[in-house]
Amino acid sequence: MRDAPELNPDSGSGKRAGEGRHTTRREYLAGLAVSGVVGGLAGCAELPASQITYDLDQESFDPASLSYDETYPDDEDVTMFRGGLRRLGYYPDETVPGAVSVNWERPVNFRCHNAAKASPLVAPDGETVLIPADTGKMHAVTTAGEHLWTTATPATRQGFHATPVVADGVAYLGGYDGANIGQDAGMYAFDVGTGEVLWRTEQMHGSVAIGSSAGYWDGYLFVIVEHRHPRKKGELWVFEAESGQPVFTDDRIDGMPHPTVAIYPEYGRLLTGSNDGLVYCWEFPSLEFAWSFETDAEVKGPIALYDGAAFVGSWDTNCYRLDVADGSEDWSFGTDGIVMSAPAVDPVAGIVYVGSDDWHIYALDAGTGEEVWSTDVAGRVMGALTVTSDAVLAGTTAGEVVALEKDTGDLRWFVETRGQATSAPVPHDGRVFAVERAVMAGCWDDDAEDQVQVPGHAYCLVEAE
Repeated sequence: MRDAPELNPDSGSGKRAGEGRHTTRREYLAGLAVSGVVGGLAGCAELPASQITYDLDQESFDPASLSYDETYPDDEDVTMFRGGLRRLGYYPDETVPGAVSVNWERPVNFRCHNAAKASPLVAPDGETVLIPADTGKMHAVTTAGEHLWTTATPATRQGFHATPVVADGVAYLGGYDGANIGQDAGMYAFDVGTGEVLWRTEQMHGSVAIGSSAGYWDGYLFVIVEHRHPRKKGELWVFEAESGQPVFTDDRIDGMPHPTVAIYPEYGRLLTGSNDGLVYCWEFPSLEFAWSFETDAEVKGPIALYDGAAFVGSWDTNCYRLDVADGSEDWSFGTDGIVMSAPAVDPVAGIVYVGSDDWHIYALDAGTGEEVWSTDVAGRVMGALTVTSDAVLAGTTAGEVVALEKDTGDLRWFVETRGQATSAPVPHDGRVFAVERAVMAGCWDDDAEDQVQVPGHAYCLVEAE
């Protein structure tokens, strides 16, 4: 391990998959268990009778299908994971200090689970930082680290691993409630100002987890849900953001999907990946199934969308560029380890940045797939990459948050953390926020009891004085 500032411990080929089927709102309500919605975690809300005849052809489900060529949603009241629906991880207005130190830190994670940890999210007010934890708690602090509120939820066993989306003062987040016996996974709506739970879904077809960060478009939430029984599979769900009422589900996904949905309104596409090695694509906003592409191993990280293409990391060690129109492969780039992290894209430079289990971060020409540079970062890269106007940010399983020069890959700085840094580093107004795993004993031993040796912390890094 390199010397670092000490932290204060007390502070493939494209193939068509089977068409499967999707469930219309009418079928969903008539033939399956209705998904309950609990307001404020108390009392069930009945579905209005007028919604029983819901159909996707009706105007009540009509998310805006506008020409959309921006990196970010053109809405100052919305912030989401990876900076927008296309999940580029691109923050063009942010710069990264030349050297940093820890400004504040807070213990948040205490559970053993091999998924990457949830990333912090700065709310649209620019002052509130939301930190979902693997204990099932949602924390809110100011950018300066002042505690605002903490809300506990029933997702106590494995908590939250997704990152919220905030729209119009409400934060939406899915949890691992189904890891608790007798519960289904739940979607939550939190008041950003107070932490009050405005609604929570129930009875989601026996689902176990929502590891997917929701996408928000025109009053609707788009999310992927995981199932373990009677078989490992996944579903695409759509909810009304205001009420939490489900309006659409498609159960064609095999495997237990973790990735966040990526939406490309300009090209009319919605994509996700799954543990079955497939990339799934729907038309957007109609949600008619469009195509699938098969890799040779799990697709766990979010997909980035740029230049009419999808950039996909796979556990088969490759990063793929796929044409979003038909799923055909434009190129693939092989690394020497699995690719679990989400690629980041600089759409101005036309460069895609890829992290791998081979301890390297790669900069690739987005058009050709040719390597521009690669850098050894001394640890596996699991969490999503971030690119700013001048730097590439990443966390590593060696317990470091690193910043690289965007143009050359040279190391700008690193900060040592206590545990594996598996969230996406999030830049905001000269600060960088990141979250780590807890250091656990017995975590991977079925015969041993999990014991927290060191809690996983959330960190805020600022320019060193």
